[in-house]
Amino acid sequence: MATQPSIALAADHAAKSRRRRSLFAASTAHAVHDGLTDLIYVLLPIWQTQFAISYAMIGLLRASYSGVLAGFQLLASRLARRWGRERMLIGGTALAGVAYLIAGQAGGLATLLVALMLGGLGASTQHPLASSLVTDAYEHGGNVKEALSQYNFAGDIGKTLIPGAIGLLLVVVSWQTSVTLIGLLGLAAALLLWWLIPSSASAPAHAERAAKAGSGNGSVSGLRALLATGTLDSTVRMGFLTFLPFLLKSKGAGTAGIGIALSLLFVGGAFGKLFCGYLGARIGMMKTVWVTESLTSLLIVSAVWLPLSGVMVMLPLMGLALNGTSSVLYGVVPELAAPGRREHAFALFYTGTIGAGALSPVLFGRLSDVMGMPVALESLAVILLFTLPLSWRVQKALSG
Repeated sequence: MATQPSIALAADHAAKSRRRRSLFAASTAHAVHDGLTDLIYVLLPIWQTQFAISYAMIGLLRASYSGVLAGFQLLASRLARRWGRERMLIGGTALAGVAYLIAGQAGGLATLLVALMLGGLGASTQHPLASSLVTDAYEHGGNVKEALSQYNFAGDIGKTLIPGAIGLLLVVVSWQTSVTLIGLLGLAAALLLWWLIPSSASAPAHAERAAKAGSGNGSVSGLRALLATGTLDSTVRMGFLTFLPFLLKSKGAGTAGIGIALSLLFVGGAFGKLFCGYLGARIGMMKTVWVTESLTSLLIVSAVWLPLSGVMVMLPLMGLALNGTSSVLYGVVPELAAPGRREHAFALFYTGTIGAGALSPVLFGRLSDVMGMPVALESLAVILLFTLPLSWRVQKALSG
């Protein structure tokens, strides 16, 4: 009998260790995948010069990655039930690395498009599987929203470090060499994930646990409103991020300056996701969304008219508001998902939001070609305000 407290203590320690490893593994995957995804923003102006392409084609290049990423997330969540999260997440990370190795050898647009599509296919495993891994690990111990905020924070750390480092590296080496190095980073990350992810999270039997898990209210209308809110938020975020380098270039920024500017933006975004995730848990989703989306809309308009120095100064605050909203929205998904449907709800949410982010550069790239970039960016600022009534509908579903 005297050994029972020791056994309970050991079991509690093991559970905490699994939670920490799950969160660290998911955060590592998020950092690497988001860094690889947003590195494209630094490379787009280079590809425009090398291949002499229009803004619409630039949008297509961006969409070739994010569109495949969005379209295969539901399939990734289904395959994970059969093959296990570990295999899918590690394999997807390795494929993203291979895609960048191919892109580093691209001599034309066709090869580049294929490489970006392969990268999107590999990246499609990360969001639904890693976020579900964190949610499952912390559900019984509490603090799910806080853990998801840390997971989202890690994604923006990757967005800050990888594009910023490559932006500086491009000053001394070619873009082909830089992209090849990033491909090797993706392969190294896959090996790290293989070591990190707890073995219990990789078995196909996790599907049985997932079927029993979840304490959401199963509000279909609330989930639809949340998806619409996230879709508009992603449309604006991806549209603005795609054309920010060209806005900065038009104001006199060089390649290194663009890399630094994106790092400033993503530093703010990283703290925004962490801060707004905790803020949403304290004051509620709707109030947080109203503050962040209103501020983002105002700052987008300001970025169009401010000189380069002014834009650089406001970029950290822009990042905080621009990326902070998504952290709040992610944390609401488990509350609205039906019991046993959490992984599917995450995959559906990410499919909608990232799919909208994939279409946005194409649509607003065409608008930029026809009416000019300032008009396209100001249109994004107006569209963002439609999230305010939608977030009220989500809050109503949560309260009900």
